[in-house]
Amino acid sequence: MKRKRSIKLNLKLTMLLVSFLFCLIISKLLFVSVSNNVDNIDLAAFASNRNTEEKTLYATRGTIYDKNGEILAFNTNSYTVIAYLSSKRTTDENKPEHVVDKQKTAEVLAPILEKSEEDIFSLLNRENLYQIELKRGVSELVKNEIVALDLPGIGFELGYKRSYPLGDYASYIIGYARKNDEGEIKGEMGIESYFNDTLKGKNGWRKYQKDAFGYQIPNTPVYEEDAKSGNNIYLTLDQNIQLIVENAINTLENKYKFNWATVSVMDAKTGAILGSASTPSFNLNTLDGLESYLNPLTSYQYEPGSTMKIFSFLKALEEGIYKGSDSYMSGTITLADGTKIKDFNNTGWGVIDYDTGFAYSSNVAATKLALKIGSKKLKEFYETLGFGKKTNIELPGELEGQINFNYESELANASFGQGITVTPIQMLQALTIIANDGVMLKPYIVDKITDDNGNIIEEGKKTELGTVAKKENIDKIRELMHKMVYDGFETSKLYAPDNVSLIGKTGTAQIVGNNGSYLTGDYDYIKSFAGLFPYEDPKYIVYISIKQFIGGNNDIAKIVSNVVEEVAKTTNLVEAINDVDGSKIINLSNYISKNTETTIEDIKKLGLKPIVIGNGKNIINQYPLNSTKMLLDSKVFLLTNEEEILMPDVIGFSASDVTSILNLIGIKYHLNGYGNVTNTSVKPNEKIDRNNVIEIDLS
Repeated sequence: MKRKRSIKLNLKLTMLLVSFLFCLIISKLLFVSVSNNVDNIDLAAFASNRNTEEKTLYATRGTIYDKNGEILAFNTNSYTVIAYLSSKRTTDENKPEHVVDKQKTAEVLAPILEKSEEDIFSLLNRENLYQIELKRGVSELVKNEIVALDLPGIGFELGYKRSYPLGDYASYIIGYARKNDEGEIKGEMGIESYFNDTLKGKNGWRKYQKDAFGYQIPNTPVYEEDAKSGNNIYLTLDQNIQLIVENAINTLENKYKFNWATVSVMDAKTGAILGSASTPSFNLNTLDGLESYLNPLTSYQYEPGSTMKIFSFLKALEEGIYKGSDSYMSGTITLADGTKIKDFNNTGWGVIDYDTGFAYSSNVAATKLALKIGSKKLKEFYETLGFGKKTNIELPGELEGQINFNYESELANASFGQGITVTPIQMLQALTIIANDGVMLKPYIVDKITDDNGNIIEEGKKTELGTVAKKENIDKIRELMHKMVYDGFETSKLYAPDNVSLIGKTGTAQIVGNNGSYLTGDYDYIKSFAGLFPYEDPKYIVYISIKQFIGGNNDIAKIVSNVVEEVAKTTNLVEAINDVDGSKIINLSNYISKNTETTIEDIKKLGLKPIVIGNGKNIINQYPLNSTKMLLDSKVFLLTNEEEILMPDVIGFSASDVTSILNLIGIKYHLNGYGNVTNTSVKPNEKIDRNNVIEIDLS
């Protein structure tokens, strides 16, 4: 009996103990369920953090280059400054890993981060936070400055941002990219936008188990997929030619007032855009100056004026109705509906022939020819040339322009570029027929696309769009365009450069106001010039257009002739100079790695002028490069292996020469004005600081 009673007693005690423990567990669970903090752990944070963490591994965005490999856009390191606030991060009091002295930290960081001391101090005093961001987008330079302060609890998270080393260089062509809300760099304009998917690459990811503080739990697996870098894009832009057109725009901005301007140069034999600049422009890094998202090359549409006479006269030739020696009375023509069409001077030049009418840009001549052609045929010809539709160049936001005319007065206006609208890129495309015996070429701006290993994925190339005119008629139009430059008005002759033969046509068009009527102010015109050079076999096309230019035709002519002269120099168009004796053309050798003194002697013997940069014993680079054809007495720039470079005396040098020197040295510069060098911010024989920008004054 006693044994049974003892067993029962033990059983009761066991049950009581189990019940007590069960009540403790229930109590603990109830306490945990209503408490925010247990054992100094924030349970809400613990619950949210103790799971699988997935982080995006952002792909490196591809780099944009010019055709010669000059970097135009690339990713640079960008840092987020982090302040660690939790004292739990510190395991050794002698080596604190959290912010200890908040006041001092705020005081020393404020000027570096360009924030107020009060704002930083307020952030550092936020409660119940493990860490907090102080600033995003900090450069490597600023990061190193902060690291040097050795502040406890200050760390950095590595990121990337888009950088544009040449600032506002070809801004509307390159475009820009910025981080979006998801932390991804996305193109918002220009090539950056058009080729965003090509440039951005493919993001990777990393997964792991994290604890309450966000750290990976030890001895747990990590799963990841590497990011794949974006592809690189090489544009057709040529650095030297781009600088020439940028300088032309700078000259316009510095000397004159106007609404906007564009200057472009195209390879007439391939359709590649070699240079295109416009104003207003903007800084790609800061977006300072950004007023519009429209690229003037593709998205400005306007009435082109008399440059269209190139094509209306050509259509008359194609129809067999043009006889250049036939005469007509210039000045005014009255249409059937009573509309009067006048030459630009209102009086004309009496009885002249049609060839002279083209050189004098006679609206009456164009109208008489157009009336014989008819609206249907002229419109179809304009459309065949690509007007009224997109060229589909690799740039966003291209507009189509408008080619729509039916009535006699509309036909007359269309023959001299009024009542219709075009874009600069359409004009460049149409002008390719003048250089290629009537064959039209598609314009393009991407030279090639490569992957991260340099393999070519896609390559830009010459694309023929068909033959639109006979060779003999193209030859006649070239003759007329040559006559305009060299036998036209005195102002027209100012377009003629000194070193190469140019053919072209000027244009002046009225501007339509918001009410649909033409503006009537003294400067309410769009002035333009379409040219090709050299005359004998055009290799380059130049097109300039300016809205509401407060200046004279002489000023535009000087800008154009300077651009053509500089392009002819930098592209070695010496064969095209009529009076050059073949014996005066020199084929340059390769002098890289050669002895400096020996090289100087060799170059002088050839009849060239060596310009030596630095005092090194050997040549490490040269300009022009090997096999370049040069004229007797031309300059050859030689960079030596001297670390300390002194500023050469470049006073009197042309813009092309001084940019060649500075590009060879590898330093940044800014050109003010146009013409020859009159002053430099670094004086001759002063040491050049490669981190500074050299200001060059031209006149």
